[in-house]
Amino acid sequence: MHKKQTGFTLIELMIVIAIVGILAMIALPMYSDYVTRARRTDGQTTLFQVAQELERCYTQYSTYNKSGCSLVATDGATVIIDQSSPEGFYAIKGALTSTTFTLTAKPQGAQKTNDTQCEDLTLTHLGVQSATGPAPAKCW
Repeated sequence: MHKKQTGFTLIELMIVIAIVGILAMIALPMYSDYVTRARRTDGQTTLFQVAQELERCYTQYSTYNKSGCSLVATDGATVIIDQSSPEGFYAIKGALTSTTFTLTAKPQGAQKTNDTQCEDLTLTHLGVQSATGPAPAKCW
């Protein structure tokens, strides 16, 4: 009588490891791209929130650069905005006049390293969205 042996052969294990490796090579870049795009929304959302706050200031004071606005700080004669996004992936900076503003979101930390498509995101008082980098059309 022969006893039947059960288990995996070395070849079967090597095939499974190769398949898992191939799937990992496909999935990891896709996941990294997804994370980068999700982090980009942190900067976009913060730009819109700051713009809305500035519009509230304009509605209340008829100027964007009123010192009574919660976001506005002065650096000598220049009125500026300087804050971070809630998740900390972007630093929001802005230049204001009485009738215009331009907000810029600069990536920070891991987002700066990983986001090779979009460098800076920009939003103006007219709602014009732009970006710098090799693929600015994909940034918004």
